[in-house]
Amino acid sequence: MTVPGADETYDAVVVGAGPNGLVAANHLVDAGWSVLVLEAQPEVGGAVRSDREVHADFVHDTFSAFYPLAAASPFLGAMDLEDHGLAWAHAPAVLGHPTPDGAWALLHRDREVTACLLDEQHPGDGEAWLALCDQWDVIGPHVLGGLLSPFPPVRSALAGLAALPRAGGLSFVRTLLAPAAEVGSRRFGGRAPRLLLAGNAGHADIPLEDTGSGLMGLLLTLMGQTVGFPVPVGGAGELTQALARRFVSRGGEIRCATAVVGIDVERGRARAVRSADGRRTTVRRAVVADVVAPHLFGGLVAAEHLPLRVRRGMRRFELDPSTVKVDWALSGPVPWASAPAHAPGTVHIADSVGQMSRAFREVADGAVPAEPFLLAGQMTTSDPTRSPAGTESMWAYTHVPQQVTRDTGGDGIRGLWDHDDCERFADRMQARIERLAPGFGSTVLARRVLGPRELEARNANLVGGSINGGTARLRQELVLRPVPGLGRAETGIAGLYLGSSSAHPGGGVHGAAGMNAARAALAHARLDPRARHR
Repeated sequence: MTVPGADETYDAVVVGAGPNGLVAANHLVDAGWSVLVLEAQPEVGGAVRSDREVHADFVHDTFSAFYPLAAASPFLGAMDLEDHGLAWAHAPAVLGHPTPDGAWALLHRDREVTACLLDEQHPGDGEAWLALCDQWDVIGPHVLGGLLSPFPPVRSALAGLAALPRAGGLSFVRTLLAPAAEVGSRRFGGRAPRLLLAGNAGHADIPLEDTGSGLMGLLLTLMGQTVGFPVPVGGAGELTQALARRFVSRGGEIRCATAVVGIDVERGRARAVRSADGRRTTVRRAVVADVVAPHLFGGLVAAEHLPLRVRRGMRRFELDPSTVKVDWALSGPVPWASAPAHAPGTVHIADSVGQMSRAFREVADGAVPAEPFLLAGQMTTSDPTRSPAGTESMWAYTHVPQQVTRDTGGDGIRGLWDHDDCERFADRMQARIERLAPGFGSTVLARRVLGPRELEARNANLVGGSINGGTARLRQELVLRPVPGLGRAETGIAGLYLGSSSAHPGGGVHGAAGMNAARAALAHARLDPRARHR
């Protein structure tokens, strides 16, 4: 047993047991390194956890819930997590978007079904949908590979350029670069595909009129079409628990309820990790930080040890917006005014693309939206193990400003996000669902509201309720993430690697940031074998 305060040594220490941290830890232990994972919370998972707080008979995902990027991730796929207890489930339909007139825009995993549903609402949209899917079949894997690779993604870029003529050439490049609002209107005559694309673009904080939003909308929509929006059977936490079980089975060590308070840097190299319990862990080769950038740079690592470009860049580092999430335990299915042809797991709620755009603009301007765009999940529809038969485990979340200047809804929400602010805003969110599902409130057995404060208290990386490790807008992506000149896991301090969603490629449960950090650590160790003896 290690005595608190005594020195101990590992090849690598991973700070944070979120999915990125656990992917990094698994890859390093697979390489034969001794690896210790330190996690501040009582359990592993980061923003991929589940609980029974809302109601004892209901499982709710505390943070994230649907995982198309995990299903498509080559890093997670290579770890054979099914051998460690992970199983996936799918709802009958991937995604639904109800409208006030009772219609639904539906995304089904079978592209022919999706096309038929779209064509029923606007003839010709089905054919246009299948054409878009065919183009994505050609270029999509290279786009995804490029997004998940360290920057610059040379191999994926070359493969993508070779495939581009078969995907439509420069015409399809224009599609990828167009704002989400334009992608839908250019290619489709009806509103249903426009709602699907814009709603998926709304998972990031990029305005629908900005470059980058179209790529996000296409990526998530067509991943929904190809791999679906699967959920782990039994709750989101089963994904990270499987990663943890795999890691431990290979000799790795995890310590939960162990907050890291500092990373010691000597002669330009990360040498040790200090935790709140008094332990100091010496590292022979690497520290991988699954930590949001503001907590690492100038936090765990003192400012005087940071390269000048990092110190300067962090002054302009921009978080993504805050989040308010509501969980409901429902006595029955959601009483939608008009039942969809196929029950969706994910539901987007906005009256129109224009209303979505207005809500995003209000958040960007510091206003709490009067009509927030909601992302919702019908979890029992997706995975029947989440609650008793005939009931529904449901959630919805939306974005609000980091700094509130006004409430356009007239409820006096001040941006303090105390109990009153959270409950008032949760009522506003619930009222949005009630208008589309009359009687929704009467099915509520229990409700939990997680505002920005609660989210950050449960995961310190969610600063102010931001869930993506920093804005996804182009001014802080690729080589600009988290600060200009980085764009990779290397931090400018030898032996220290950023492996969180603050690093390229950003948010989403795919493990890429963790894998990129682990691979960088291994590559540097091969180049400098003396590191193990330092």
